[in-house]
Amino acid sequence: MRTSIWLVRHSQTELNKARRYQGTSDSPLTAYGLQQTAALARRLRRIPFTSAIISPHNRTRTVAATILSGRAVPLTEDPRWDELHHGRWEGLSYREACSRFPAEAAARFADALHGRAVGGESLAEVAQRVLAAWTALLHERSGERVLVITHATPIQLLLCATSGLPLEQYWHWRIDLGSITALDVYSGTLIVRMVNEVPRLAADSNH
Repeated sequence: MRTSIWLVRHSQTELNKARRYQGTSDSPLTAYGLQQTAALARRLRRIPFTSAIISPHNRTRTVAATILSGRAVPLTEDPRWDELHHGRWEGLSYREACSRFPAEAAARFADALHGRAVGGESLAEVAQRVLAAWTALLHERSGERVLVITHATPIQLLLCATSGLPLEQYWHWRIDLGSITALDVYSGTLIVRMVNEVPRLAADSNH
């Protein structure tokens, strides 16, 4: 029996476009992000999802609503699939964070797995909750075809954990905005269907 998991990174937001830290903070999709969302919906329209899980943010809700429009697919919000919380760095650019908190930035980047911004999470903590969510998904939705709309870091950490790559090397996996990563699980054996597939925008797109 196969369990198919389709992991989607949400489309571009205003904070993404401005290259600012965005974890638990929210931001509306840009015009380009809406085009990416429409492309995701076209690419996934033939996939008969039996259920969907999203992190609790407007950017994931918007993508889910578009992909699942017209379908009776039960949807669950699960904060374990949330992006890494950047604490007081939320909304700042990399330069702003390093300028305002130089010692904190040095300590954070010196320890990729356990470093964190004040008030935020470490990579290890994110991995713990994401892997708990993954284990629950496989147990509770065995044999299903599940859509998970989440963020870059959870997908990267999951790929590390399932491939044996150290978690602190999560950056080896490129996960673009508006991309699809699909995994099939057969009795505990995992097969990678695709990683970071970015659907093509409509032909009349200006981007």
